[in-house]
Amino acid sequence: MAPRLAFQVLGPLKVSADGRPLLLRSARQRAVLVLLLLTPGRPVSVEALAEAVWHGDPPATARNQIAICVSALRKTFRDEAGVDDLIETLLPGYVLHSEGHYVDVADLYESAAAARAAVEAGNAAEAAARFEHALALCSGPVLDGVDGGALSGTAGRITELRTNLIEEYATLRLGQGHYRSAVECLAPVVAEHPLRENARAILMRAYHLSGRRSEALDCYREGRRVLVAELGVEPGPELREAHREVLEDDGWTAAVPGAVTPDAAPDTAHDAAPTSVPVPVAVRRRMPLPPEPFVGREAELRLLERLVPMAPGRTSGATAGVVAIRGPAGVGKSALALHWADRAAEHFPDGRLYLDLGDPRGPGGHGPAEAALEQALRALGIPGTSVPADPVDRAALYHAALDGRRLLVVLDDARSLEQIRPLLPGRGPARALVTSRDPLHGLAGTADAVRVDLDVMSRAECLDLLAATIGEHRVAAEPDAAERLVDLCDRLPLALRVIATRLLSDHRWSLRQMAARVEDRRERVSTLSPGESGVRSSVWLGYRALPMRAARLYRQLSMLDVPDFPSWIGVPVLGVTPEVSERLLHQLVGARLLDVRPAHGGTNRFRFQEVMRRFARERCLAEDDEQEREQTLERVLNAVLSVVYAAQEQLYGRGETPHSCPQSPEPVPGETVSELVADPIEWFEGEREALGALVVQAVREGRTKRAWLLAVGMVPFYEIRNYLEDWRRTAECALEGARRAGDTRGAGTMLRSLGTLAIYQRRYEEARERLLTALSYLERSDDTQGRAIVRRNLAVCARFYGDLTEAARYCEESLTLFRRSGDNSGLSHALGLLAQIEIEQGDPERGVELSNQAIQVSYEAGSLRSRTQNLYRLAEALLGAGRPVQAERVCHDVVGLARGQGDRLGEAHGLCALGEAQWRQHRPHKARASLLLALRLAEEVGDRFLQARIVTHLACADAVRGGTGAGEPLDWALEEFRTLNAPLWERRVGRLREALESHDAVHPIEGAFLACLLADR
Repeated sequence: MAPRLAFQVLGPLKVSADGRPLLLRSARQRAVLVLLLLTPGRPVSVEALAEAVWHGDPPATARNQIAICVSALRKTFRDEAGVDDLIETLLPGYVLHSEGHYVDVADLYESAAAARAAVEAGNAAEAAARFEHALALCSGPVLDGVDGGALSGTAGRITELRTNLIEEYATLRLGQGHYRSAVECLAPVVAEHPLRENARAILMRAYHLSGRRSEALDCYREGRRVLVAELGVEPGPELREAHREVLEDDGWTAAVPGAVTPDAAPDTAHDAAPTSVPVPVAVRRRMPLPPEPFVGREAELRLLERLVPMAPGRTSGATAGVVAIRGPAGVGKSALALHWADRAAEHFPDGRLYLDLGDPRGPGGHGPAEAALEQALRALGIPGTSVPADPVDRAALYHAALDGRRLLVVLDDARSLEQIRPLLPGRGPARALVTSRDPLHGLAGTADAVRVDLDVMSRAECLDLLAATIGEHRVAAEPDAAERLVDLCDRLPLALRVIATRLLSDHRWSLRQMAARVEDRRERVSTLSPGESGVRSSVWLGYRALPMRAARLYRQLSMLDVPDFPSWIGVPVLGVTPEVSERLLHQLVGARLLDVRPAHGGTNRFRFQEVMRRFARERCLAEDDEQEREQTLERVLNAVLSVVYAAQEQLYGRGETPHSCPQSPEPVPGETVSELVADPIEWFEGEREALGALVVQAVREGRTKRAWLLAVGMVPFYEIRNYLEDWRRTAECALEGARRAGDTRGAGTMLRSLGTLAIYQRRYEEARERLLTALSYLERSDDTQGRAIVRRNLAVCARFYGDLTEAARYCEESLTLFRRSGDNSGLSHALGLLAQIEIEQGDPERGVELSNQAIQVSYEAGSLRSRTQNLYRLAEALLGAGRPVQAERVCHDVVGLARGQGDRLGEAHGLCALGEAQWRQHRPHKARASLLLALRLAEEVGDRFLQARIVTHLACADAVRGGTGAGEPLDWALEEFRTLNAPLWERRVGRLREALESHDAVHPIEGAFLACLLADR
C-alpha cells in the first residue's frame, strides 16, 4: 500500500510520507507545489504557476521550466513515497489530487466550518474543541519560506481566517465564562492588529468580566489613540458600545449574587441587593391572542424551546436568556413569538409580559425605552408613584423586580438593540423573546443570546395555512389557483392570512378569481391591506424609519423593472459614491425592505419581494414627480451602457463600440468600472437578466436608442455563452421599438444583429435576407462601421454556400469600410475571414499571411477575443498548407485563450482543429481525446454543424489508427450537413465515406490521403 502523504503549509512548508520527511530542494518546486495544494482538484494554468514562480515576470522558457518542476515533483513522490498519481496534466496546466492524503489547510477549512456549525447549533463544547484544533494547526506564518508573489494574497486570506477564528473562539469562551482564556487568546491579536475594532471590543469585555476594569478602559484608550493617529477616525459603534458597558457596568457584570464564574471570583460590588424595592405582584399585562391557525415553523419552534428556564437541580443544558426573531415585514415574526409564548406558558409561572415596541401609540412608540420601562414596571405591580423619573434608576428597578422570577418578556417589533437593552432581563430565570426587522448585531456577542432568522414559509407550509383557514376542500378543488395565490403573496404569512380571511368572509370568491385580482399589480398592495392593517401597514413601519437618502433610493429603485440590482446602482440613481450606495442598500436590507444574495465574484445583489416593490412604487408615485422618475431611468440606462461597452472593449478592444454610444452625465467612477469588468464575461453573467429587462423597459418608455445600443452591446456575451434565445428576444424587442420610433439606424443595427444570430444558428438563408434588409436601412445612415459588419457577415453566408468569389468581394468591401471607420477589431475579424476564403480557393500560404496580419491588427485593437479567433484561423490555414506541427502549437494557444475567457464554443473549435492536427501527424489516440472533449463542449452549446465536423474528424482518427471510421457516425454527420444546407462539407464527407468503405479495415490509412479528401472542393 502506498504511503499516505502529508502536506503542511500553515507555517514552513513540510512534506512527509507516513511521518518521514521528504525534502524539496528547489524553491521553484516548492512554489509550484504550494499553488497546486491550495487549489486541490482544480486545474491550475501554466500561466498562474509561472506567475507564482517568477512574480509576474516569467522568462520566455517559463512553460518548459514549469514542466521540468512538475516532472521533478512527480519523480520525488514516485521514488520517495511510491505515489504516482498525485499530479495530473490537465489543460490548461496541472491538477493535484489530494484524495487519500492529508493537507493541513483543507483540515483548517473543515474544522472552521465545523466549529461555526456547532456554534449555530448551540453545542459550545464541540465548537470549542473544533476551534482549538483549527488554531493548533498554524505553526507559524502561513507559507513561511515560500517565495511567490502570486501566493501572497492566498497567504493573507488564510491569515485573516485564522485571526477571525481567534475572535470567534474568544467570543465563545467569553460566553462559557472563561474570561481569562478569552484574554489570553485576544491580547496578542490586538497587539499585532491594533486597528481591529471587533477584537479590541471582545478583549475589553473579557478584561471587564475578569474584574480588570482599569485594563479594559486602558484597552479602549489605546485603541482610540491608534485609530485617530493612523486613520483619523473615532472608534466605531461596537467599540464605543463596549466602552459604555464598562463605564456603566450594565449587564456584562450583573452576575447572580454569590455566584463564582470559572475564571473569576465574585465582584462584591454586586452582592448588595437594591433597597426599597416595592414587592412585585402578579403580572397584569395580558398577552395578545396568537393568530389561528398556526402551521409549520417546526425548526424555529425547536430553537425557541431554549428559552425554557433550567429545571431546579439541573446544572447543564442548552438554554438561552434571549431569543431574537429577525425577518422582513409580514414574515410572521409576531405570530411565531405569540404562538410559542402561549404554548410555553406553563414554564413561566410568574407570568408573561408583552410590550409592543412598534406601535407608535403604545409604550415603545419606536422611541427610547423609558416609556416601555414604565409600562413594564406597572405591569409588574410597581405603583406609578414608585416609578423613578431617571432612566437609569428606572432600569435598575425593572431588573430588581425581575430578579428570581420565572417570567417571559415579549418585546415585539423592536427597532434597535439600544431600544431593548434596558428591557432585557439579564441573569436569572426570566427570559426575553424579541422580534425585530433590525439585525440586532450587538446580541451576537452575548453568550446566552440566540438569533432566529425567519424567512418566508415554504410552499407546502403556505398551502397548509391556506387549507387550515378556508378549508382543505376549497384548496383541493383549485390546486393551481391556490399555488398561484401563494406565489403572488411572496409566501409571506401576513399576506396569505389577509387573502384567506377575505376568502373566508365571502364564499362567492373562488381562489381563481382572487388570484386574478391579486395578479393586477396596481391592486395588489390594496388587496393585501384591508383598512389600515395588512401588508401596507407592516411595511410602512420600516419605511418611515429610513433616513431620507435611503428612502429615496428605495422609491426610485422600485421604478426599475429589473429582477435585482448591483451594489453600485445608487451611483446613477442618487449621484453618490459606490461605497455610499452599498451602505444605503445594506440599510434597506437591515430594515428588511430589500433582500440580498451573494453573486458572481463575491459581490452582492439586492432584490425586492414583489409586494415590497408595489409598496415602494406607491410611495414613489406619491412623493416623487414624473420628471425625477424619468431622469433616474435615463441616468441608469446611460451608466449601464457605459459599463456594458467597457466590458465589450475588454473582449473586442477599441473600435467595436458604436461611435454614438452616449456617455452618462454622472458616470460610474473609472476605477469602479475597471473593477466591475475585470472579468467581463462574469460581469455579464451576473447582470444578464437585469440587462435584458432594461432593454424591455427602455422600449416601453420610448428610449429606443438606449434599448438597441444596450441590446447590441450584449451580443459578445450571448455569443460566448451561447445564450441565443436571450439574443433573439432582446434584439427583436429593440427592433420593434426602433421601427415604431422611425429610428433607421437602430432598425438596421438590430436586423444586422438578428442576421448574425441566424449565422450562429446555421440558418444562412434567413441570415442573408436579414442582412440585406439591414444594409438597405444602414445605407441611409452615416453608420460606416455598421455597413462594414453587414458586408463581412454577408461574406460568411456566401462562403457557406460555396460562392467564394462573392464572399471575397463582400470581404474586401468590408475591409475598406472598417479601415475608414477606425474599427481595428472588425478589421482583424474580416482579415481572418478573408484568410479562410483564400485557403478554400486553393491558396493556403496567402491564408497564412492574412491570418498573421489579422493577429497583428487584433493586438493593435487590444482585443483578446479577436486574437483568439484569428489564431484559430491561422491554425486552419496552417492545416490547409500541410503544416500540422505548427498548427498544433497554435491550437494549444487557442484552447488556452478561449478557456480563459469562458468561451466554450471557441474552446470546442480549438479542440476540433487540435484533433485534426494530431491525426494528420499519425497520433490517433491523442486526436480522439481532443475530439471527444470538443464534441462534449459542442453538444453543451448546441452547435450541430461543429458536432458534425468533429464526428468527421473522429472517423479520420479511427481510420489512421486502423479502424474503418465508417458506419453510423459518418452517416449522421452526412445527414446533418445535408439538413444544414452545407454542400461543401456534404461533398467532403461523401468522398470520405466512399473511401473508407472501399478500404481494407485491417490496415491504417495515411493521414495525408484523408487530408486531401477533406481539402478538395
